[in-house]
Amino acid sequence: MRVLVVGSGGREHALVWKIRQSTLVDKVFCAPGNGGISQIAECVGIKADNITGLIEFATKNKIGLTVVGPEVPLSDGIVDRFSVNGLRIFGPSKVAARLESSKVFMKELAKKYNIPTAKFEVFADSAGAKKYIKGLKGKFVVKADGLAAGKGVVVCSSKDEGFAAVEAMMERKIFGEAGNKVIIEECLEGEEASIIVVTDGKDVVPLASAQDHKRIFDGDKGPNTGGMGAYSPAPIVSPDMMNTVMKDIIRPTIDALGKEGVRYTGALYAGLMVDEAGPKVLEFNCRFGDPETQAILPRLNSDFIGLIEASIDDEIDITSLEWDQRPCVSVVLSSGGYPGEYKTGFEIEGLDALEKIKDVYVFHAGTKVADGKVLTSGGRVLNVTALGSDIKDAIDRCYNAINLIEFEGMHFRRDIGYGALKRR
Repeated sequence: MRVLVVGSGGREHALVWKIRQSTLVDKVFCAPGNGGISQIAECVGIKADNITGLIEFATKNKIGLTVVGPEVPLSDGIVDRFSVNGLRIFGPSKVAARLESSKVFMKELAKKYNIPTAKFEVFADSAGAKKYIKGLKGKFVVKADGLAAGKGVVVCSSKDEGFAAVEAMMERKIFGEAGNKVIIEECLEGEEASIIVVTDGKDVVPLASAQDHKRIFDGDKGPNTGGMGAYSPAPIVSPDMMNTVMKDIIRPTIDALGKEGVRYTGALYAGLMVDEAGPKVLEFNCRFGDPETQAILPRLNSDFIGLIEASIDDEIDITSLEWDQRPCVSVVLSSGGYPGEYKTGFEIEGLDALEKIKDVYVFHAGTKVADGKVLTSGGRVLNVTALGSDIKDAIDRCYNAINLIEFEGMHFRRDIGYGALKRR
């Protein structure tokens, strides 16, 4: 089988890496890919949002399966258009992907079907939002309705911070049309966890749990990013907690969509906040998480393509997965200045040394190859990933590997996985 992976980040590198291990796969293409992906697959110069170009390529090159990484092509309806053209593709339809592309849709669905989430209000004008903020006490959260590359959520400790967030989203339009509506919701306290499942619209198989670190600085300080690192499993997600998440959140959400006339197939990511009262949904993503995927897939012993095909062929009910019991830690190395302005084009040194270290993997996110050199080309540059005998060993092996890498302005958090250490 010839497989096409759509996207260019660290998640897509991990997907390509895992897909290549399947005995069902003859060749892997990636559009557009990146410097690291080009070393293990054939990269195609088609952007992820160029659906027409991707359809033409898949048809011409007899692609047997397409796997979509990022959210934008899913929200643009790539699955619907591929299916109409008789092309096999993994992921939710455009209307199902509204669970991620519209936070308002997601919150109102949760409210209607009693799926646990934070209390919220929706606003379509900044004046109304500001008036509401004036009556709030304590911390609260302002969210842009649409897609904002993981940066459309602002946790506010004061009313002035809330006013600034509303003005940025609704008046200055820093996220474009994504800020036409905003949600203002209570700030949930507790510990975050990420649960990713694969579904055929009826049955569900969960992947190993993970925990993401969204903020740019240690101690969860600074602005939100697309994710600065992750580890798997998340100790807070005990077997009982996983059962609760499946029973109270995941299955009710898929059933709720079904009652609304929407069948959800593909990967579903639930970002959760867990406290003494149990788990609540912070957000849903309609694809594999980034960087959670980079920490989860190295632990998966089962054939990944078999899992994907089970979703497409309504065979999730007969699917089971085998896992490496060792924990995995993945740390993002970013360009200086990210998630704000940053410079690119710097040479990355030390990558060759990591290739010789067992159970250490480097998934490229924002890189390109020029004149035989690997250069930075994005905000999040690399995901250094390590398996270990226990969580401390995985953390140590990951950071020891990072010490071998260097590029100008390199930034990374030094506390990825420390939350799991506290729970040992």
